Amino acid sequence: MRRRGWLDSGRFLDMLGATSLIPGPNSTEMAMHVGFVRAGGRGLVVAGAAFILPAALLTGVLAWAYVRFGSLPSVAPLLAGIKPAVLAVIVGALFRLGRVATRTPALAALAALAGVAVLAGLNEVLVLVATGVLGGAALWTAGRQAPTSLAVIPWAVGSAGASAVVTSGALSTLSAGVPLWKLALFFLKVGAVLYGSGYVLIAFLEGELVEGLGWLTHGQLLDAIAIGQFTPGPVLTTATFIGYLVAGLPGAVVATAGIFLPSFVFVRLLGPILPRIRERRWAGALLDSVNAAAVGLMAAVTLTLTAGALTGWQAWAIAASAVVLSLRFGVGPTWLVIGGAIAGWVLG
Repeated sequence: MRRRGWLDSGRFLDMLGATSLIPGPNSTEMAMHVGFVRAGGRGLVVAGAAFILPAALLTGVLAWAYVRFGSLPSVAPLLAGIKPAVLAVIVGALFRLGRVATRTPALAALAALAGVAVLAGLNEVLVLVATGVLGGAALWTAGRQAPTSLAVIPWAVGSAGASAVVTSGALSTLSAGVPLWKLALFFLKVGAVLYGSGYVLIAFLEGELVEGLGWLTHGQLLDAIAIGQFTPGPVLTTATFIGYLVAGLPGAVVATAGIFLPSFVFVRLLGPILPRIRERRWAGALLDSVNAAAVGLMAAVTLTLTAGALTGWQAWAIAASAVVLSLRFGVGPTWLVIGGAIAGWVLG
């Protein structure tokens, strides 16, 4: 921004605020915003594609290698060390995001109720939407009437109940075989409602692809997350890896396109007007409640994944060491994953 002089600080902050109000990966959408400012719609497409494609291509290559070599005994110790390291990465992200997203008792209550709702078997997308909308309305109302922040809790309970009602009519588990259009539709849905950190993607994947549809195992999910962490670029290229596992190269293409397409649409349609409304109280309340719900989803899926990832003292040792390195010394996810692989190899 400073070196090229494309944006001033005020415009950059407006774009950052606008990006936080729409679903999707923030880093990718910031690149799209810059492209739109520089060259309109064509610039948006070029900037977004240039930001996504390198990571997606690398992830696709690693997915091919995983399918080709992942079952060999020589690779198994590496994967065994990666899984607890990835779990530690999620725990670190949950801790850092949770301190911000649950900074008031009301937001903490929203997060807790969202997590309980997901653990009870409710649909993750519907929990996020219902909790975000109804919780946001409660926070906005509480802000206008100036009661104590705990007054929002009855609204939060109502949002969880609404999630349960809507979920009763949700799609049933798919039959054997994964048509490409169903794979594309799943990732399109996720991309359209993915608020908060890219780590929230894990909650959607575990709840639907593992528990609901049975397209992946818990082990494959953790491996996919590890690849998303290990490769440069947006974490959402995890979808590329999963698409390849489920349906080969065509699956990788449609999964990648599906999860990123909503971001292109949102930035193009809403980007020009969002900077003018990002300071509105209702927008802030909506964003706060959605982020709190997202943290609750992350906590729920972390508990679920722990049982499958920490199966021996070696895994516990790797996970505990990685958590300390992440939270105490600020070691990045890529180095934690690499260290976990090395530790798995040595201990295995």
